[in-house]
Amino acid sequence: MAGETGNLKSFEELECWQACRDVRRFIAGLVKTYPADERFRLIDNMLRAARSTTHNIAEGYGRFHFQENVQFCRHSRGSLYELKDQLVCSLDEGFISQEDHDAGLALLKKATLLVNGYIRYLRKRKQEKDARSR
Repeated sequence: MAGETGNLKSFEELECWQACRDVRRFIAGLVKTYPADERFRLIDNMLRAARSTTHNIAEGYGRFHFQENVQFCRHSRGSLYELKDQLVCSLDEGFISQEDHDAGLALLKKATLLVNGYIRYLRKRKQEKDARSR
């Protein structure tokens, strides 16, 4: 896999994974304040989406083809957008303050930008590899 990710030794070194980890930690702390009756509704969905952001980057990193890695990063990005909607829902239902909403959106924006950058990097590396193979 080192050929696809330069000199990185682990997915944990990826900035996009680190940013998604920050999102996951934020969400895990945030939902602790939600009403108990949301445990198997919004809370569960938010925790799953937050965990999916890092899980998919890690799984993609472990694949041996650029396109597979990109596909898992797209899943991670989709989970970030899912969380954005869930934060809006949380605000609308009065579970979080505007400040928490805005803080969450800032973390999501940073993570999304980094995931998009990693996807661009992987696509470029694939194009370079394909050009060398011709």
